[in-house]
Amino acid sequence: MTEKNDKTGDAGGEAAARAKKQPMKNLVREVTHPALIPGIGVEDTPRTFPTNWVVLGVAGLAVAGVIAWGIIAPETIVPVGTAMLGFTMENLGWLFSLIAVVTLVFMLVLGYGRTGGVRLGADEEKPEFSTTAWIAMLFSAGMGIGLLFWGPAEPLDYMNNVPPGLGGIDEVTLSDGTVEQVPWGVQAGTREAMMASLAQSTLHWGPIPWAFYALVGGAIAYAAYRRGRAPLISAILYPIFKEKTDGPIGSIIDIFAILVTLFGTAVTLGLGTLQVSAGIQEVTGIADLGEIGLILIVTILTGAFVISAVSGIKRGIRLLSNINMVLAGVIALIVFIGGPTLFLLNIIPSTVPEFLGNMFQMLARNPAQGEDAAAFTSSWTNYYWAWWISWTPFVGMFIAKISRGRTLREFVTVIIIVPSIVSVFWFGIMGGATMYFDEQTGGELFAAYNDSGAQAVLYSLFSALQSNLVVFGTEIPIAFILNVVAMFSIIVFFVTSADSASIVMGSISQRGRPEPSTWITVMWGVLLGGTALVLLLAGGTDALNGLQSIMVVTAVPFVIILIGVLFSWASDLRTDPYMLRRKFAKAAIAQGVRRGIEEHGDDFVFDAAQVAPDEGAGANVDTEDPELTEWWDTATSQLDIIGAEVPRAVTATDVARTLDPGVIQPRSEADPRHTASGEASLTVGETRGETRRARREGGAAEPEGDSADDQFKE
Repeated sequence: MTEKNDKTGDAGGEAAARAKKQPMKNLVREVTHPALIPGIGVEDTPRTFPTNWVVLGVAGLAVAGVIAWGIIAPETIVPVGTAMLGFTMENLGWLFSLIAVVTLVFMLVLGYGRTGGVRLGADEEKPEFSTTAWIAMLFSAGMGIGLLFWGPAEPLDYMNNVPPGLGGIDEVTLSDGTVEQVPWGVQAGTREAMMASLAQSTLHWGPIPWAFYALVGGAIAYAAYRRGRAPLISAILYPIFKEKTDGPIGSIIDIFAILVTLFGTAVTLGLGTLQVSAGIQEVTGIADLGEIGLILIVTILTGAFVISAVSGIKRGIRLLSNINMVLAGVIALIVFIGGPTLFLLNIIPSTVPEFLGNMFQMLARNPAQGEDAAAFTSSWTNYYWAWWISWTPFVGMFIAKISRGRTLREFVTVIIIVPSIVSVFWFGIMGGATMYFDEQTGGELFAAYNDSGAQAVLYSLFSALQSNLVVFGTEIPIAFILNVVAMFSIIVFFVTSADSASIVMGSISQRGRPEPSTWITVMWGVLLGGTALVLLLAGGTDALNGLQSIMVVTAVPFVIILIGVLFSWASDLRTDPYMLRRKFAKAAIAQGVRRGIEEHGDDFVFDAAQVAPDEGAGANVDTEDPELTEWWDTATSQLDIIGAEVPRAVTATDVARTLDPGVIQPRSEADPRHTASGEASLTVGETRGETRRARREGGAAEPEGDSADDQFKE
């Protein structure tokens, strides 16, 4: 940083003294301009990942307490959960609505504003997954079962129970004293109600939930792969709490992250179990599987995702996610072609303008508008915001692991925009067909919804579809096939989600360890399955709903955490080297154009030349500000510079990639050093076999990349 040194002159003995105390830090300062710092991944720092026994113990005891509660007094779970949820929604519902809008705006500004070229990783890093695999894994972890569970059922509910403010029936007292019912606006069961229902579903499953995920996932990826911090939610808040994030404050945040992850996934496992159970009954004709059936389903699912998590098989989650994306696509395609195709072709494109036209009215709906609006926002909209927020620790950490090397612009495009478009098509096809067949059958599907719950609507849709597929007077037996495919898809969706959740909870328990210990991963997997099983056996759907309510209440602390994430990430980005280079570029171009015209008229080109300290592009940038390099010094403070591996230099191609940050980049070759992201971070024990073989040989050298327990010794 010679130009700035010219300004300040020779600092003398004080600077020399500091150099003797901290030679490595000053070496970095002397050879690296703040705007040229490339970024550093957590693997390249001397950070260790010992087990956080406080987090592991407190979170484990809390889960054990909930399981004991479900066994001893299951009848109290529902009233307690209902009371807590009611208090939260009545007094803090406005906070959920506010953070939802703020988060979406923040992420869109981040992605499509000046920061769009900031990379989630070092300047030279490239993506680790193909775009198709990236999107497939997003859906498997981010929504998964919910799309199959609520895709047909939610629009059906709104069609028959029109959201407040869109229409209804008023009672008008006439002059003769008689009361007449006068309909107004959108009426239940009509085509207008269908359009309104798809718009409402898009609000709940479109840009806003994915903005929550993008906020946490992007912030973790940025902190871990560009700033060299631990891949933890607590580490995001370093700009606010500094070193305290490694103390009690960080532990409290990480405990909450584990609890909401486990309870949220446990509820999903329970709901998935009920939907698989309903599918088996539909296929086999069995009236009720009973408790033994539920035990078998939960045990099989738990065993499947635990084995998947610790098997050491790379590419497992990516392969399962790709398979499931194909299966879900096949289901939607069959419903689209075999169902009311022309109707769907008309209604799906209309969903977007309907959503945009009603968006502000839907967002503005609040309890102050009356009892109906209060009940709807509590049961649906604010409930969804709280639900998505409670899932951000798990899904956010997973998204961070699979998004390394992306720019913020392509990250926001793929994480928010692409899933929203897919959700429009999914709800348009599945929900649109469900509403159409319900209209044609006189309300049979809605009756199934009321009688057997949301888990029965998907199979009722398949039955109605089969009745519609008649060739030469014969029904095509498509319902059985679709039922089996849907059940398999639900199972795979859950295995991929719970697999990732177990690894994420293990990682959090060990201070962000890229590959958590096998026993800790298994422990969280067993507790996850045990929680779902105990609640199902103790109270069925009522106990699950009670736990779901309690878990949503735990989203309140995470609203505060999300607010902290907004400020922390914005603070980090303000001092990012990319943003510094933008400042220099803007000033250099402005001054260069003026000087070129003054000295050469019309005929000049740009060239870099040294000028007086106060006349250069960095005249208004204080590159000696410790805030610009403190994070780099902290991340590299214990590295042996002489023996450290030198990362690949930033090339002209890397610079060109930054100039067009909106381009979705292709997958690159995996970097074996990146153990905290990509496929290496999505499984546990992939090097276990090699390590054991080396040990059996006796005296043989350990294979490169030991097991997690050896690599990150405590």
